[in-house]
Amino acid sequence: MIIQICVGSSCHIKGSEELVDLFQDAIAKNGLEGEITLAGSFCTGRCNREGVTVAVDDDVFTGVTPEKFEAFFEENILKRIK
Repeated sequence: MIIQICVGSSCHIKGSEELVDLFQDAIAKNGLEGEITLAGSFCTGRCNREGVTVAVDDDVFTGVTPEKFEAFFEENILKRIK
């Protein structure tokens, strides 16, 4: 699985750096280092008023925030792997 987090200027201002840290911690906590590649991407042209754009394989999600991270990770990462 490949997870790409937008680190373009708009998403950077909205907290992409914090999301990178949250993803790294969650991947390690769940022992998924060998199953997930975490990467940064530049603007995907899907800027949202709230949150960061995150692509999981071919699916693109907008509006991901640190406050919504746990639910996002459970629903869109863990359920796909298990």
